[in-house]
Amino acid sequence: MSHPIIDDLNQRYTAKKYDVTKRVSAEDMAVLKEAIRLSASSINSQPWKFIIIESDAAKQRFHDSFANMHQFNQPHAKEASHVILFAHNPNFTKDDYRKVVDVEVSSGHLPAEMYDNMLNGGFTFAEANTDENGFNGHWTKAQTYIALGNTLHTLARLGIDSTPMEGVDKQLIGDIFGKELAGYECDFALAIGYHKDAEDYNHGLPKSRLPEQDVITVL
Repeated sequence: MSHPIIDDLNQRYTAKKYDVTKRVSAEDMAVLKEAIRLSASSINSQPWKFIIIESDAAKQRFHDSFANMHQFNQPHAKEASHVILFAHNPNFTKDDYRKVVDVEVSSGHLPAEMYDNMLNGGFTFAEANTDENGFNGHWTKAQTYIALGNTLHTLARLGIDSTPMEGVDKQLIGDIFGKELAGYECDFALAIGYHKDAEDYNHGLPKSRLPEQDVITVL
């Protein structure tokens, strides 16, 4: 099949070694940040923060978060052009959602007279995923994966390599980036940049996916 979307997804892969001399341009980073901001989420909740690590000092902090585990991902902390921490709010409240609905109205997306219907009706989806202690982190974390998928396709379109990393230390990231996270939690990160020729063993390999009939059912 030949189509720009399919071409994007066929050329996207998980980079294993980055060229430290190559940086993502400010122009491409601006596109990427806006694409992340525009990601979809359940009830438009947007229960996330995206912390972009680009300075040497911030990279060192992220590098330090691998002190106890997942050292196989540690080189990406300094070699990749940027790293993005995908964080979610583990206790998303009605007041948090109120901020979203405020913007729905101020942007012109939602008529003002529909404010209460949106606030109360929409939040029932969050309530259905909230326990007696106010925890709904499983639900809010799931929203960040929607943003990750959007980000990966955007990067592919821009010709930027990437490495999704669930192999991170959530606890140490929370300690080291506690001020920036401000109560949010980071379970995965995304390294981005440009692969290092001849040293990235995963680059250029044929795509490996299950056949369509094994994963898609049309009724």
